[in-house]
Amino acid sequence: MFSLINKTAVITGSASGIGKAVALVFAKQGAMVHLLDMNEAGLAETVSEIKEAGGNAEPHRADVTNQSAVKWLFEKIGRFDILVNCAGISNIGKADNTSEEDFERVFNVNVKGIYNCLHEAVPIMKQNESSVILNLASVASSVGLFDRFAYSMSKGAVLGMTLSVAKDYISDGIRCNSISPGRVHTPFVDNFLAKTYPGKEEEMFDKLSKTQPIGRMAKPIEIAHLVLYLCSDEAAFITGCDYPIDGGFIKLNTP
Repeated sequence: MFSLINKTAVITGSASGIGKAVALVFAKQGAMVHLLDMNEAGLAETVSEIKEAGGNAEPHRADVTNQSAVKWLFEKIGRFDILVNCAGISNIGKADNTSEEDFERVFNVNVKGIYNCLHEAVPIMKQNESSVILNLASVASSVGLFDRFAYSMSKGAVLGMTLSVAKDYISDGIRCNSISPGRVHTPFVDNFLAKTYPGKEEEMFDKLSKTQPIGRMAKPIEIAHLVLYLCSDEAAFITGCDYPIDGGFIKLNTP
């Protein structure tokens, strides 16, 4: 089950965190994976791990906010079956203290970046018998997160794009879904804690973990396994859906 043999996948944000975990899992299941990220060192490390395990991968330094660059790269890659949009950034702030610069930075990566990849991937995928797009949304797509105005805006847009693409291209054999993780223990979290709470990293990590009813953060591999299912032939009847994977955050925190 869940074989990706003879499948080619493009994964953005795959130098670390969830994107890296997805790349490792996809390669293990037999896919040829094309890894896109701005972090060349992280890309090289991910590719090395994949090849050491006997998988096939090719790294591409890519800025998803640049549509012409995405177009050139996708044409270079050629035919592919799966697109996973993992590239994203966060930002702390409310509506009245989020700067225009920060708002645009989050929008450009989290919204325009996915739009650029969709814009260039769909014409390629229309030529396939069947294809899959998986977008990384967030619990912020469904509930308000304190002090995360720009990030929540962007992830709400991801959910909207997912539903639109699923409806517009269902007759072209393209399935499109999203997942909405809660807090996931990635290098981003560790860097955030070190920068924001120096000397209190362990205390704050425990506090953030307990905001999820299950009592811990997710592991990137746990998110990757859900992505694998939704991109596999076993999920061929699923499209236009968002799947929370949040340790009970949305439903069990609601009064």
